[in-house]
Amino acid sequence: MTRDPIIRLDHVTKDFRAKGVTVHAVDDVSLDIGRGEIFGVIGYSGAGKSTLVRLINALERADSGRITVNGTDLAGLGEKGLRDLRAGIGMVFQHFALFSSRSVADNVGYPLTLAGWDKKRKQARVEQMLDFVGIADKAQAYPSHLSGGQKQRVGIARALAHSPEILLADEATSALDPHTTEEVLDLLKRANQVLGTTIVVITHEMGVVQHICDRVAVMEQGRIVETGDTYDVFARPADPVTRRFIQTALRSRPSPDTVGRLHSAHPGRLVVMTVTSDSLDSEAFNLARIAQSLDVSSSIVHGSITEVANRPLGNVVVEMTSALPAGDGERAIDALLERLSRDGISWTDLGTADHPLDDPSWTDLDQKEDLR
Repeated sequence: MTRDPIIRLDHVTKDFRAKGVTVHAVDDVSLDIGRGEIFGVIGYSGAGKSTLVRLINALERADSGRITVNGTDLAGLGEKGLRDLRAGIGMVFQHFALFSSRSVADNVGYPLTLAGWDKKRKQARVEQMLDFVGIADKAQAYPSHLSGGQKQRVGIARALAHSPEILLADEATSALDPHTTEEVLDLLKRANQVLGTTIVVITHEMGVVQHICDRVAVMEQGRIVETGDTYDVFARPADPVTRRFIQTALRSRPSPDTVGRLHSAHPGRLVVMTVTSDSLDSEAFNLARIAQSLDVSSSIVHGSITEVANRPLGNVVVEMTSALPAGDGERAIDALLERLSRDGISWTDLGTADHPLDDPSWTDLDQKEDLR
């Protein structure tokens, strides 16, 4: 259930025209972002994510539709109204956007200077924010002497200095290594939890969404193709674009090469089973007991389980065999799979070494490059 929306887009469209070609950067998008949540917008390059951000902070004007931020309709704002609006929105950028000739403290204090804060008040706020992001000892350093993660901490401190209600993070971790990415995401999560800041995360990395987002919208060619609670979208992706993102984040479904090796090592029927918090709580997931009752033996031969929104999610490959005569054994395995379906367990049959079957998700992966 969406919280009281602080950002609302209602049938918003934004087109660009270049060399006689019209590009629908944002195409009839309707979206609510709740106050106090961390909301992810994910898509491949060219999906329209950055244009969406520029519409929210009114750096671009929508061609049609309505955008409301904190109860204010952006269409009716003049220059002063836009300045007031942007004062309540912080921005964190992919490449940090720091002033190389200014110290860390001066970078963080820059928006406060523009806002007319007096020197003493500004200094106290800068010290407070540098302590919050964990680099108080770097106040007099210059950006060239900082690591990428430290630079992004400066960017976050600067964005939060004037206590914005909304923070827009546009590919804020794309230039960082995995360990530093996790540290920066934890810092954004802390800003949300401690300061109550609504955060909109723009990214092409589903792992970022997995780590911190309450809800997510998936964009493709300017449209929202799927939206929902992060766990639900991960566990039950409906659109092929979403499924591609999920596979790159979880990496728990076996590739064709892996399945080939598994078939060589395991002569039985291979079945991919999706593990969710609901399925683990289901009696049906006591697979060994149910399989035995149907004269089927089962064993996990591959897979992994991770956490999304603090709940388990992943896929395991199970080898199923039966000591019954060939035809009866296959029917027993089919009966087991039917039982799992009735109990809400999602599975994909990969067949046997003699009669292998493709995983439909492989088609999604094959099409991935076409979207870039």
